[in-house]
Amino acid sequence: MTVRSLETSEQIPPRRNPRAQSLRRFSRNVPGMVGLVLVLIIVVLAVGAPLFTDADPKAIDTTVILQPPSLEHWFGTDDIGRDVFSRVLYGARISVLIGLAVAAITTVTGMTLGLLAGFYPRLDNPIMRAMDVLMAFPTILLALGIVAILGPQLINIVIALVIPYTPTTARLVRGLVLQLKGSEFITAAHAVGVKNRRIISRHLLPNSMSVVIVRQTYVLATAILAEAALTFLGVGVPPDVPTLGGIMSSARSHMRVAAWLSLYPGVAISLLVLGFNLLGDGLRDVLDPRMKT
Repeated sequence: MTVRSLETSEQIPPRRNPRAQSLRRFSRNVPGMVGLVLVLIIVVLAVGAPLFTDADPKAIDTTVILQPPSLEHWFGTDDIGRDVFSRVLYGARISVLIGLAVAAITTVTGMTLGLLAGFYPRLDNPIMRAMDVLMAFPTILLALGIVAILGPQLINIVIALVIPYTPTTARLVRGLVLQLKGSEFITAAHAVGVKNRRIISRHLLPNSMSVVIVRQTYVLATAILAEAALTFLGVGVPPDVPTLGGIMSSARSHMRVAAWLSLYPGVAISLLVLGFNLLGDGLRDVLDPRMKT
């Protein structure tokens, strides 16, 4: 190798790993990191609830009714002597589980409907009109009606929240597909005879995924709020299952004498939603090409 070729090779910049760059950008994003820390702390406490408390969230002890927070009961006890700390931890587990399930299912259903509507003109009108019908109803009212029909079960809560949250994801993906269909790489794929199924799976789906991931973090946060609202209204999961909304619902009649009953589950819901919203903002700054400098 000549001296000139050595000098030329030394001037070639090293290849950058896009994944490493994204992780580096996210680590420098303060709101995103704060949201990630909040979510991780609450998820670890919820998933590892048996490691942080020995109290049974369903155990009734009439000798310690409405006791304020103490060393024995960190968050106090409720009106039938149940430990509020253990109920908040196990309730957060249910909330996170419902939020993740709703976000995952709406990702699949919303992306499927959006890809089909955006890529196939014949399917666009019927799919989008059906989505418009669902979007015409307020989310909570539609969810209330579905739960009233199906019954207050955990799986029914997920179904009741998936149906009203799917249309927004479907419309988002449809808009992205319509933009991408006019791109040069899609035109080139059609020109060389690539099948529609392969274009959707290898080109349209990956290029829509980053925007959908950011969107689903907000869906997850709003699903947690909606589940708490449904349970607070008395149409959520069964009363014997500890949930954050259920704890706040049972605390309504004791607000003046036992404020801690609603304080701690309310703070847990607020921190969960705040964490996922901040995490979504951080992911948007990293994954959205328009945010990159």
